[in-house]
Amino acid sequence: MSYEVTSAVAAIIEDASGRVLLCQQAGGHQLWGLPGGRVRAAESPVHAAVRDIFEETGLEAEIVELVGMYEVTGDGCGEAVPDLFVHVFRGRLGGRLEGGGPALNAPGRISRLAWHDPASLPEPLTATTRTAIADAGAGRTGVIRKITRDDLREARQEAPQEVAVA
Repeated sequence: MSYEVTSAVAAIIEDASGRVLLCQQAGGHQLWGLPGGRVRAAESPVHAAVRDIFEETGLEAEIVELVGMYEVTGDGCGEAVPDLFVHVFRGRLGGRLEGGGPALNAPGRISRLAWHDPASLPEPLTATTRTAIADAGAGRTGVIRKITRDDLREARQEAPQEVAVA
Protein backbone atom coordinates (compact mmCIF):
# COMPACT_ATOMS: atom_id res chain seq x y z
CA MET A 1 0.00 0.00 0.00
CA SER A 2 1.40 3.36 -1.04
CA TYR A 3 0.75 6.50 1.00
CA GLU A 4 1.67 9.73 -0.75
CA VAL A 5 2.16 12.94 1.25
CA THR A 6 3.16 16.20 -0.38
CA SER A 7 5.05 18.82 1.62
CA ALA A 8 3.69 22.31 1.04
CA VAL A 9 3.85 25.83 2.45
CA ALA A 10 1.53 28.82 2.68
CA ALA A 11 1.73 32.29 4.16
CA ILE A 12 -0.78 34.58 5.80
CA ILE A 13 0.07 38.08 4.60
CA GLU A 14 -1.97 41.01 5.85
CA ASP A 15 -2.13 44.59 4.62
CA ALA A 16 -2.29 47.65 6.91
CA SER A 17 -6.09 47.23 7.18
CA GLY A 18 -5.82 43.62 8.37
CA ARG A 19 -7.04 42.13 5.10
CA VAL A 20 -5.49 38.82 4.02
CA LEU A 21 -3.92 38.23 0.60
CA LEU A 22 -5.55 35.29 -1.20
CA CYS A 23 -4.94 33.62 -4.56
CA GLN A 24 -7.59 31.88 -6.65
CA GLN A 25 -6.41 28.76 -8.44
CA ALA A 26 -6.60 28.89 -12.23
CA GLY A 27 -7.59 25.25 -12.66
CA GLY A 28 -9.43 22.47 -10.91
CA HIS A 29 -12.01 23.63 -8.39
CA GLN A 30 -10.67 27.22 -8.59
CA LEU A 31 -10.29 27.36 -4.81
CA TRP A 32 -9.15 30.48 -2.98
CA GLY A 33 -6.11 29.95 -0.80
CA LEU A 34 -3.08 31.52 0.75
CA PRO A 35 0.00 32.20 -1.39
CA GLY A 36 2.22 29.12 -1.33
CA GLY A 37 2.96 25.82 -2.97
CA ARG A 38 5.03 22.66 -2.86
CA VAL A 39 8.36 22.36 -1.10
CA ARG A 40 11.03 21.33 -3.60
CA ALA A 41 13.68 18.68 -2.92
CA ALA A 42 16.42 19.96 -0.57
CA GLU A 43 14.47 23.19 0.08
CA SER A 44 13.50 24.42 3.54
CA PRO A 45 9.86 25.31 4.20
CA VAL A 46 10.83 28.95 4.91
CA HIS A 47 12.71 29.24 1.60
CA ALA A 48 9.82 27.58 -0.23
CA ALA A 49 7.33 30.08 1.24
CA VAL A 50 9.45 33.10 0.26
CA ARG A 51 9.99 31.67 -3.24
CA ASP A 52 6.31 30.87 -3.80
CA ILE A 53 5.14 34.27 -2.58
CA PHE A 54 7.52 35.91 -5.05
CA GLU A 55 6.51 33.56 -7.89
CA GLU A 56 2.80 34.23 -7.34
CA THR A 57 2.82 37.95 -6.48
CA GLY A 58 6.12 39.36 -7.74
CA LEU A 59 6.85 40.70 -4.24
CA GLU A 60 9.63 39.90 -1.78
CA ALA A 61 8.44 38.59 1.56
CA GLU A 62 9.86 38.00 5.00
CA ILE A 63 8.67 35.11 7.18
CA VAL A 64 7.75 36.33 10.66
CA GLU A 65 6.55 33.22 12.50
CA LEU A 66 5.05 29.77 12.16
CA VAL A 67 1.27 29.80 12.55
CA GLY A 68 1.02 26.04 12.37
CA MET A 69 1.62 22.73 10.68
CA TYR A 70 -1.44 21.14 9.14
CA GLU A 71 -1.91 17.59 7.93
CA VAL A 72 -4.59 17.73 5.23
CA THR A 73 -6.40 14.51 4.38
CA GLY A 74 -9.57 13.44 2.66
CA ASP A 75 -10.66 13.03 -0.94
CA GLY A 76 -13.09 15.95 -1.12
CA CYS A 77 -11.27 17.18 -4.22
CA GLY A 78 -11.02 13.73 -5.79
CA GLU A 79 -9.20 10.49 -5.03
CA ALA A 80 -6.08 11.41 -7.03
CA VAL A 81 -5.21 14.32 -4.70
CA PRO A 82 -2.39 13.40 -2.28
CA ASP A 83 -2.48 14.16 1.41
CA LEU A 84 -0.57 17.32 2.33
CA PHE A 85 1.63 18.42 5.19
CA VAL A 86 1.49 22.22 5.13
CA HIS A 87 3.68 24.67 7.06
CA VAL A 88 1.69 27.90 7.34
CA PHE A 89 3.66 31.02 8.21
CA ARG A 90 2.80 34.61 8.95
CA GLY A 91 4.63 36.69 6.36
CA ARG A 92 5.29 40.34 5.73
CA LEU A 93 5.83 41.89 2.33
CA GLY A 94 9.08 43.77 1.91
CA GLY A 95 9.09 47.41 0.87
CA ARG A 96 6.13 49.64 0.17
CA LEU A 97 3.08 48.48 -1.74
CA GLU A 98 3.03 51.04 -4.50
CA GLY A 99 0.63 50.91 -7.43
CA GLY A 100 -1.92 48.71 -5.63
CA GLY A 101 0.41 46.01 -4.32
CA PRO A 102 0.77 42.45 -5.55
CA ALA A 103 0.43 41.63 -9.22
CA LEU A 104 -0.61 38.34 -10.75
CA ASN A 105 2.74 36.76 -11.50
CA ALA A 106 1.80 33.09 -12.13
CA PRO A 107 -1.17 33.17 -14.53
CA GLY A 108 -0.89 29.45 -15.29
CA ARG A 109 -1.50 28.57 -11.63
CA ILE A 110 -3.32 31.61 -10.27
CA SER A 111 -6.29 33.40 -11.89
CA ARG A 112 -6.75 36.19 -9.31
CA LEU A 113 -5.02 37.82 -6.33
CA ALA A 114 -7.08 39.88 -3.90
CA TRP A 115 -7.14 41.25 -0.37
CA HIS A 116 -10.01 39.92 1.77
CA ASP A 117 -11.36 40.74 5.19
CA PRO A 118 -10.91 37.65 7.42
CA ALA A 119 -14.55 38.02 8.51
CA SER A 120 -15.85 37.66 4.92
CA LEU A 121 -13.63 35.22 3.05
CA PRO A 122 -14.51 34.13 -0.52
CA GLU A 123 -15.74 30.67 -1.43
CA PRO A 124 -14.75 28.10 -2.38
CA LEU A 125 -11.88 28.30 0.12
CA THR A 126 -9.33 25.61 1.00
CA ALA A 127 -9.80 23.97 4.40
CA THR A 128 -6.18 24.80 5.24
CA THR A 129 -6.71 28.50 4.51
CA ARG A 130 -9.90 28.67 6.58
CA THR A 131 -8.30 26.90 9.56
CA ALA A 132 -4.97 28.76 9.45
CA ILE A 133 -6.63 32.20 9.19
CA ALA A 134 -8.81 31.33 12.19
CA ASP A 135 -5.75 30.18 14.16
CA ALA A 136 -3.77 33.31 13.25
CA GLY A 137 -6.76 35.55 14.06
CA ALA A 138 -6.98 33.96 17.51
CA GLY A 139 -3.28 34.72 18.06
CA ARG A 140 -2.20 31.07 17.98
CA THR A 141 1.28 30.06 16.84
CA GLY A 142 2.96 26.68 16.56
CA VAL A 143 -0.36 24.88 16.08
CA ILE A 144 -0.33 21.26 14.96
CA ARG A 145 -3.61 20.09 13.43
CA LYS A 146 -5.10 17.40 11.26
CA ILE A 147 -7.83 18.75 9.00
CA THR A 148 -10.05 17.18 6.37
CA ARG A 149 -10.61 18.68 2.93
CA ASP A 150 -14.08 20.02 2.26
CA ASP A 151 -16.17 17.77 0.06
CA LEU A 152 -16.38 19.99 -3.01
CA ARG A 153 -18.33 17.38 -4.95
CA GLU A 154 -21.23 17.69 -2.47
CA ALA A 155 -21.00 21.48 -2.38
CA ARG A 156 -21.13 21.67 -6.17
CA GLN A 157 -24.28 19.48 -6.29
CA GLU A 158 -26.00 21.53 -3.55
CA ALA A 159 -25.05 24.95 -4.96
CA PRO A 160 -27.98 26.86 -6.44
CA GLN A 161 -27.94 27.15 -10.19
CA GLU A 162 -27.60 30.65 -11.59
CA VAL A 163 -30.44 31.75 -13.84
CA ALA A 164 -29.80 34.23 -16.64
CA VAL A 165 -32.07 37.24 -16.57
CA ALA A 166 -33.13 38.57 -19.94
